[in-house]
Parts: sequence; structure tokens; C-alpha cells
Amino acid sequence: MAIGARRRAAAARIYKLSSLLLQYPGEELRSAQGEIIDAVGELPRTPAAAALERFCDWWTQTDPLAVAQHYVQTLDLNKRSGLYLTFYGEGDKRERGTALLRLKRMYRAAGLPLQGTELPDYLPVMLEFAAAAPPGYGEIVLREHHAALELVRLSLRERESPYADLVDAVCLTLGAPSAADRARVYKLAASGPPQELVGLEPFAPPEVMPVAEARR
Repeated sequence: MAIGARRRAAAARIYKLSSLLLQYPGEELRSAQGEIIDAVGELPRTPAAAALERFCDWWTQTDPLAVAQHYVQTLDLNKRSGLYLTFYGEGDKRERGTALLRLKRMYRAAGLPLQGTELPDYLPVMLEFAAAAPPGYGEIVLREHHAALELVRLSLRERESPYADLVDAVCLTLGAPSAADRARVYKLAASGPPQELVGLEPFAPPEVMPVAEARR
């Protein structure tokens, strides 16, 4: 297998595992804990794999109720670290519907139409698509939302949440954000998404935005 193909395969495994671990940590996910830990242990030794291992160490050593409470407080109830990525750029504006429709069309074009009731911009859904899509499709979807990923990453880092390691792992597969993405992060960090975040505390200054390396 060529180096490029191996890298794509490893990235797909990172996306699949991150997709699972970013979902609500209920009984179904706990029942698969051993299998997930084994899969993480089989990943090539990379910074992204190390980030997943750090999360799994916390996940396996923390009381399940505490994990669930942290998830709800951090990812469900905190608008600065939610997992619906088009919200960061569009908020509740009409344009968000256009962005969601574009994602649905991209999934369909790749032969993987959206199933179920979850929105297409929900990060676990996007990562599941990126893991299974033909070469190029998943990377395009994630790169188009790289700025939003970096904002979620930044917020989780600020909160010292172990879930930051999962977003770290994803961002590490994409490399450093482009100049355009960094400018977008700067803008959104300063003002927040339209409408819904008006009046809420803004993001931290973009100069503390994580670089494309897992934290030690």
C-alpha cells in the first residue's frame, strides 16, 4: 500500500473512532469500550493516536455518571463548544439551511446519503462520513469546516475538557489551518456566530488558538 493510501486509511480510522467517542457516553458506548480501546491501541503511533489514547485514559478511569454529566454540560449545553459546526458561521440565519443542504448533497454525491434524523453538520455524523467516503470527499467536508473545528477545539481547551483531545486528533489529520481559516477564526472568536451568541462571552483571543500539535 502506498504511503498516501496508508495515511488515508489511518485518518479514516481516526475519524471513525472520534465519531464514536464524540457521541453521548451512554450504555451502548460503554458496552463497546473494550473494543474501542483495542482499536485505538492498534493505530499507527502518531500525535493523533496519542490524543485518542489520552481521552481513552480519562474515559476508562472516570465514573460513567461523571463522564455523562461532563458531556452534557460541555457539548450539549455550552454553545461555545457544541458539535453542530455550521452554527459557528451562520448561527440561526437562513443561510444555515443552505449550508446544511450543501452537506446533504455532498453526502449523496459520495454515495453515502444521510440516514436518520441527525443534522448533517453534527460533528460525529461528519466524521462518520469522512471515515467511509471515497478518497477526497471526507477531507473536503472537514476542510470546509476547519475554522469551526478550531473554534470548538479552542473552547474545549479553555475548559480543560478531555474532549479537546478528540478534536485535536481530527485537526491533526488536517494539518495547520490556512491563512483564510485563521482569519475566519479571528472574526468568529471576536464576534461569535450571528444571533444566538449575541450577549454571550466571546471566545478567547485567537492568538491562543491551538497549533496543529497535540498538547503534551
